[in-house]
Amino acid sequence: MNKLYYDSYAIIEYVNGNLKYDKYFKDYEGITTLYNVMEVYYAILREENEFKAKEVLEMLKSIVIYPSFEDIEEAMKFRLIHKLKRFSYADCLGYILAKKRNIKFLTGDKGFMGIPNVIFVN
Repeated sequence: MNKLYYDSYAIIEYVNGNLKYDKYFKDYEGITTLYNVMEVYYAILREENEFKAKEVLEMLKSIVIYPSFEDIEEAMKFRLIHKLKRFSYADCLGYILAKKRNIKFLTGDKGFMGIPNVIFVN
């Protein structure tokens, strides 16, 4: 099965029932980091409730990967190069982790449009 890196935007859209993301969560295996999980948990907690946020947290536990210090260095260099796009730290790290693993970075963040190795879902 093909793999993808799920950024926070993609996870939230999927959890909220956006059908454009269905195939990416059903036909692919995904990975993400604890940082994206934190962003997702907060967004669901804010928009829905604690029960739903905990439910999503449980769903994501099995796909979390952990970056190295070298990954962090590369991610912050990427962020600096693209500083005008104001990417989150989590998304920069996710992009680098996806690139390092030769998998696509799934997002709906318009800032990533046109950047290589990205699947942008509008």
